[in-house]
Amino acid sequence: MTAPVPPLSIRTPERRAEVAWFSALCSDDYEFLGVPEGKLRSSFAHCGEIVRRADELGYQNILLPSGWVPGQDPLTFAAAMAVQTRQINQLVALRMGEVWPPMLARAIATVDHMAQGRLAVNIISSDWPGKKEESEERYARSSEIIQILQKLWTTEGPLAWHGRFYDFELPNTDPAKPYQQNGGPLLYFGGISPAAQELCAKHCDVFLMWPETEEQLVATMRHLSERAAAHGRKIDFGLRIHVIVRETEAQARAAADRLISRLDRTKGLAIKARSLDAQSAGVRRQDELRAKAGPDLFIEPLIWSGIGLARSGCASAIVGDPDQVVAKLNRYLDLGMRAFILSGYPHAEECELFARHVLPRLPSCRLNELQGRRVANPVTPLTTAERR
Repeated sequence: MTAPVPPLSIRTPERRAEVAWFSALCSDDYEFLGVPEGKLRSSFAHCGEIVRRADELGYQNILLPSGWVPGQDPLTFAAAMAVQTRQINQLVALRMGEVWPPMLARAIATVDHMAQGRLAVNIISSDWPGKKEESEERYARSSEIIQILQKLWTTEGPLAWHGRFYDFELPNTDPAKPYQQNGGPLLYFGGISPAAQELCAKHCDVFLMWPETEEQLVATMRHLSERAAAHGRKIDFGLRIHVIVRETEAQARAAADRLISRLDRTKGLAIKARSLDAQSAGVRRQDELRAKAGPDLFIEPLIWSGIGLARSGCASAIVGDPDQVVAKLNRYLDLGMRAFILSGYPHAEECELFARHVLPRLPSCRLNELQGRRVANPVTPLTTAERR
């Protein structure tokens, strides 16, 4: 039996998790990993169908990634899907600095109103397309942008900002007011460099991790919790991981082997290299974990690292039968996880399988509702506030 873990200081003590799926907006859908098929391209029709199905199946959130590959711009896509979905939140990945911050805040507020508060933001600080910068520069800019967004969402009246990267004065903040209250949309963030972790500890709400051993995950969570406490804050923790669930463990392992059975390793490396985060500290750590795995590519029981052979970023999957997958996710809940962002290949089919075998057995929630961000009938300039 795995030893218990001492309690962790987190924002959401209630033992429930927000269970999210993933829509492959960035050319990341395959039947066989690394073998692109036209029917799984990142078209609006295909990506939209994944979101609509996840909504129907009862997932509480869905991640919309950002990249420089043929596919969908995440915020534009989220706006279109806001009126096609019923209950699901959308976690929109936004790379900081691509849009002038006041207009970015206004765009987010627009989509937040369209979705009636079913929106969250995944802060991205990787390089811009075609431009390389030192990580310290990128994180410093991201930190400033986050503070501007939060000021715009919460300040009444005029706002003056005089910072290192941005300098402006606005007569009022009304155009940026979101539907969500008490701070605006929740901010999710991931990164293992010291600068990345400090940014999350100071400004964000949910720290997202990629798959590692339980021991490594706990160490990171405890470190981030202490960093946040140093700023008088608490944050929540989430795990971005793939999943392969079948009726038996043998079938799940066979599905994992099938997924990489046609992979050309050179092609896999090329697919990884095209990602804007391909050289990040987090990606390097995922590669190091896989290098230490055995011939079966498992870095610990049930955690299979084969996806990292042709994918930058999140590189491992939970592989097992329904009871094993439920037990593993419950173990993560016991460690202090309060959000799971899951995916599998092909995304639509695996979304159905997870919903059938696992989703109803998990204690679930929506973090923005638990934390009072999404409230009924908010008074905003785009709802019922006095028009000026």
